[in-house]
Amino acid sequence: MPDPAALVPTLAALALLVAITVGVLWGARTPSYVAPALAIFRGAAQLAAISLVLGGIITDPLWVGAALLVMFTVAVTTAARRLRWSWHRFLVLAGTMAAGIAVTLAVVFGTGAIEFTPRYVLAVGGIVIGNCMTIAVLAGRRFYEAVHEQWDQVEGWLALGATAGRATLAQARQSVHSALIPSTDQTKTTGLVTLPGAFVGAIFGGASPLEAGRFQVVVLASIMAAGSITAVALLRSLRTVKVRPDAP
Repeated sequence: MPDPAALVPTLAALALLVAITVGVLWGARTPSYVAPALAIFRGAAQLAAISLVLGGIITDPLWVGAALLVMFTVAVTTAARRLRWSWHRFLVLAGTMAAGIAVTLAVVFGTGAIEFTPRYVLAVGGIVIGNCMTIAVLAGRRFYEAVHEQWDQVEGWLALGATAGRATLAQARQSVHSALIPSTDQTKTTGLVTLPGAFVGAIFGGASPLEAGRFQVVVLASIMAAGSITAVALLRSLRTVKVRPDAP
């Protein structure tokens, strides 16, 4: 257990950062200005809990599998809520995200690029699941926004006898591109603008900078591959739109 006194600087920094976040958003009169602060508190509580739990399960394959299943379920549920919850949408997201994650992890561990051990499966799996969730949300929301904004074009295609999938093809393609922009930019600027968490964590864990860099580039490629599969598969499933959707 950490010394409580050692946590004082951390708690002080968190309090100040939360105050700055809320103050800036409140001053700008943005909607839900307290939401980021609540997210920080929730994230801190969850990280504290998972840190205690992982200390006992990180070497047990069964418990690591259970932890990844929980992560995946929460990620799919969160994405489904962002895209307006329905069980059908939940199942579509679960299937498309699972496809992207499974293919990517099979390549990463099947080729031996990263050692197939419980701790690495948990680390890489958690990172890929989290990024797939973000990409799925961005792709889905951008698609519905584009179809809503460009409904005249979509309706024109439908009037000419095109299928719903063909009528929304342009919006789907652009939405996949838009959803991947944050991951693409992160990958392009790694080492120049940011030092990603996996890289820094590997160094802090005792790995050499070269080994940490090798691990990080595999993780970045995994995010891009899993995200691409997820976004494309998701929008293939969402493209059957025949009625103008509400803006998300």
